[in-house]
Amino acid sequence: MSAEFTYQDVAEHNTKKDLYVVIHDKVYDITKFVDEHPGGEEVLLDVGGQDSTEAFEDVGHSDEAREALEPLLVGTLKRQAGDPKPKAPLPGSLAPAAQTGTATGLGVGLYAVLVLGGVAAFAAYQYLQAQQAGAAPSA
Repeated sequence: MSAEFTYQDVAEHNTKKDLYVVIHDKVYDITKFVDEHPGGEEVLLDVGGQDSTEAFEDVGHSDEAREALEPLLVGTLKRQAGDPKPKAPLPGSLAPAAQTGTATGLGVGLYAVLVLGGVAAFAAYQYLQAQQAGAAPSA
């Protein structure tokens, strides 16, 4: 059974040698990971001892990064009256449609435009080559 931590408990772990963070109401002891973090230790020290859900999600961490958190889990956050509310939706939860559809739609749409543009450019090139070959002066 995992331990429960309050915000005050987590706030006491905010140094390089003793560093906890909260991500989606789960408490992680990231002390051993500080030197290995690809983004540098400063990033972790800036969010140490607090809820770093928003910072974690804003960066867009990979599935591997999320899996690397699992062995660092030490407990859950016990929310109390007056605690700040989480700012980022839980992974897998329903986010507003404007947030989810826009980014994905733009990526797929941009990819489609690039592919179709490439096909059109190739067809135009082939057409012009055929026109030049047919109009070549005979010697």
